Amino acid sequence: MFWPIVACVLLPWLLVYLGLHVVQRGIIFIDIAMAQMASLGICLAVLFHLDLQSWTTFGIALGFTLVGAAIFSVTGKRSSQIPQEAVIGISYVVAAAAAVLLLSRAAEGDEEIKNMLVGNILLVTPHEVWKCFALFVVVGVLHFILRRSFLLVSFDRDGAYQKGLRVRWWDFLFYAIFGLVVTSFVRIAGVLLVFSYLIVPAVCGINLATRISRRLLIGWVIAWLGGIAGLFLSFWWDLPSGAAIVCTFGALLILISFIGLWRRRRLML
Repeated sequence: MFWPIVACVLLPWLLVYLGLHVVQRGIIFIDIAMAQMASLGICLAVLFHLDLQSWTTFGIALGFTLVGAAIFSVTGKRSSQIPQEAVIGISYVVAAAAAVLLLSRAAEGDEEIKNMLVGNILLVTPHEVWKCFALFVVVGVLHFILRRSFLLVSFDRDGAYQKGLRVRWWDFLFYAIFGLVVTSFVRIAGVLLVFSYLIVPAVCGINLATRISRRLLIGWVIAWLGGIAGLFLSFWWDLPSGAAIVCTFGALLILISFIGLWRRRRLML
């Protein structure tokens, strides 16, 4: 249990921050779509019997996510008759169906479909944890350096256009970096857990705070609490770890939603 707990402590911080961007942009399901595209690349590696921990597999998965980044940056226009959520949903469905088709040709396809959805964080290795953490630190530093432009595009899109930023190119850079993070984490955690780590803590933070720094702090606490509690529940009750953590996040979100509603009603009195 030691390294799974270390993974749940060291890795969620960047996911929570990126989740705040995703929620603010109003493209909630882009993370699960990108995660599914990364999984599609992994499924292709399974079909060709490649080492799933190799750089070749990582490169294939990253290539699929970069294709998604290009699609979503091009479709993210200020005004369009087709909502971007529709494009994101279609991309997810097609990627999921393609993954099922690929795994239907692999002997271990059924097991890989399960791993693709919920992963198995209990089997994470120290090498995977530190490799993922090092990548997250590099991405975090890059986001810190470019934070003004990223925050402006995510939180004040009209203002970004007025200041002359090339918003579509900043979108592509954000999605490309986002895809890199998702690709590195999806093999450890699975598609559903990646989505939960990105969205649930961010929504909890938004429910309880208005400032970005406070939302981020609350999101980190929720991510750590949900991850570690879910791990122990899966260990004690012999449950799939990814599914247990996702359900724990769901329970925390319900609790935080009631607390947020109670606070808002008190302020109105």
